Amino acid sequence: MIAAFSITQFIVHGGFFMYLLLVCSVVSVATILLRGWALRREAVIPAWLWNRIEALQPGETGPSLERLGQTVRNDPSALSRITEVAIHHLEWPRMENMEAVQTRARHEVIRMEAGLVILEVIVGIAPLLGLLGAVSGLVTVFGTLGASETISDPRTIAKGISEALNTTIAGLSIAIPSLIAYSYFSKKVETLSVEMESIVGEFLAKCYSRKMRRESRALSPVAQDGDVAQ
Repeated sequence: MIAAFSITQFIVHGGFFMYLLLVCSVVSVATILLRGWALRREAVIPAWLWNRIEALQPGETGPSLERLGQTVRNDPSALSRITEVAIHHLEWPRMENMEAVQTRARHEVIRMEAGLVILEVIVGIAPLLGLLGAVSGLVTVFGTLGASETISDPRTIAKGISEALNTTIAGLSIAIPSLIAYSYFSKKVETLSVEMESIVGEFLAKCYSRKMRRESRALSPVAQDGDVAQ
């Protein structure tokens, strides 16, 4: 009860800017929870899909790829959506397929980064709101002192200044965890993006390996005829 009363007093004495900081804290916590859930490894790179791609044999086509295509079509993960694009364009030349996959991968990275800009904004404005609240409180305290000749107790002045600094404490308390979360999620998005690029690159290499062997065998007699002619 005492702790709840102290927190209530802390908020009330912070004034108008404290309520703005409360809004920032709610938004920050909600964003951290949502991004933490969305950036789970299983939600971005499901283990079953990674294992299926690892087990895929070079040059394997037909029913295996059809089953894989149907499976990834019903899966909401980022890797599944990128893999679906790769399977859908297997009839294209390899370079064109890679361009289509890279375009989709950039879109998925943007989706993974959604919400991080909110944390970045809160990291910037929370300390400023805290400083603004402190300055506003100090102006009120010193304005009261200047308007009254009866206030001579230094404890009253100290109490007013300490209450004015509440918003500074609140602003920093919000900005620091938000900065930690922003840095962590940014690094996680970068790591997951590199892993997806590696997995999809391996998948395309296996899918096009048979086609590349056929093309090399088709070109080898032409090269031999040219050598004989010379």
